Amino acid sequence: MNDEPIIDLQSDLYFMGEAMRQAARAYEAREVPVGAVVVHQGRIISRAYNQVELLNDATAHAEMLAITAAEEARGNWRLSDCELFVTKEPCPMCAGAVVHVRFKRVIFGAHDPKGGAAGGAMNLLQFPGLNHQCDITGGVLEEPSRNLLRAFFAEQRAARKAESTCDGAPEFN
Repeated sequence: MNDEPIIDLQSDLYFMGEAMRQAARAYEAREVPVGAVVVHQGRIISRAYNQVELLNDATAHAEMLAITAAEEARGNWRLSDCELFVTKEPCPMCAGAVVHVRFKRVIFGAHDPKGGAAGGAMNLLQFPGLNHQCDITGGVLEEPSRNLLRAFFAEQRAARKAESTCDGAPEFN
């Protein structure tokens, strides 16, 4: 008999869709478009999107804001019976918080091979020396998550290029 948990992919798609709506809000606010939702017993208990620029706070990643709101909603910092849905693989800071609050599972969209800490550049979520490991499901709605990030960064590069050519300084390639 298989002891693996049953993963409802339809629910994963639904909740990741909700995280994508948060990412779209970040995009509209000119923040890196990452969104997150925390789910407890099949219900969303918190939603957040990146607000680093808005709050002038390097720790205001979607995951961190969603975790804080979920802790408040649950009345406990331990979120061991909750799942985190996020549109991009968590960075090391967010992965550390995920381990600390003991999420049951993390579900993410776009992989981040350069800076991801859920199997991309490293895997803090299942690091054997830590006090907790969580299940990981990556690549849920990966293409739309990746496309939103790519569009955002292409716009940022184009805006920087336009600024550098408009200020009278010579353009170097």
